[in-house]
Amino acid sequence: MEGNARWSVVTAVAPVAWGTTYYVTDAFLPAGHPLYGSAFRALPAGLLLLAVCRTLPRGSWWWKSLILGVLNMGGFFALVYIAAQRLPTSVASAVMATAPLVMMLIAWALVSERPPAWHLAGAAVGVSGVCLMLLTGTGSPDPLGVAASGAAMAMSSLGYILAKRWSAQAGVLASTSWQLLAGGLLLLPLAAAVEGSPPALDGAALLGFGYVTVVATALAFAAWFAGLRHLPAATVGLVGLLNPVTGVLLGTAIAGEILTGRQLGGLLLVLTGVLLGRPVTRSGGAAEPAGWNRMRDASRGVGGQPRK
Repeated sequence: MEGNARWSVVTAVAPVAWGTTYYVTDAFLPAGHPLYGSAFRALPAGLLLLAVCRTLPRGSWWWKSLILGVLNMGGFFALVYIAAQRLPTSVASAVMATAPLVMMLIAWALVSERPPAWHLAGAAVGVSGVCLMLLTGTGSPDPLGVAASGAAMAMSSLGYILAKRWSAQAGVLASTSWQLLAGGLLLLPLAAAVEGSPPALDGAALLGFGYVTVVATALAFAAWFAGLRHLPAATVGLVGLLNPVTGVLLGTAIAGEILTGRQLGGLLLVLTGVLLGRPVTRSGGAAEPAGWNRMRDASRGVGGQPRK
């Protein structure tokens, strides 16, 4: 179980980093350019990881990188950028908090990971905690913002499970860099066609993009996909609930917001949901879900070498 705990901590780097993205986007990045903003985030992060791993796609990973680049990076970034500028952080985070349940259902269908009852309970408790912590019932949320946030959640949930299914065929850093580059390259011509000239970036915007690129993208996605490789998707999805927790604590620390009793109760519920999602094995080793060994063996050829 020590290995599981270690990978859970590694995975937690991602939602904690992502929890700061809404604030950075709203405070530092230029408004009205979601496509350019997403491309400026993805491409430098992909190049950074590619410089580290120095591995290019081979065989089927050319088209797999394209699919994952759209689901996990290009389309996802654009939708999150739109949601961040049209919704309060609380509403956007609440919509994204349904991702663990969606990931469990997709993982059940695609990689034969049937979610245990306590994982489903963890998802229900965690989503309830997010709603209690963030939703105040004041105002009417922007429908386009809600749609963008929901679409981002659904796309990325599917993309994460596909990445898990294909993970035995490429290294974590390599596959992450390919996804980022594919998503960023697809966004550039679309951004030019829809948004015209790229936005001017002042010093604050450059610093904001630097943080989002290195910490909230390159580091965060590498940690996230490493977690997906070693842990059940249900566990990874529930760890992702730390995203809105980070947003609330960041607002308390930076914006001087007061943590109310209702928010504190919701935070405790979220943490309970995360704990319910921890993997448990009889032998004490790293958990491997049902069907995962069959899928991994099928992806390998003679001598355990990956099939091209």
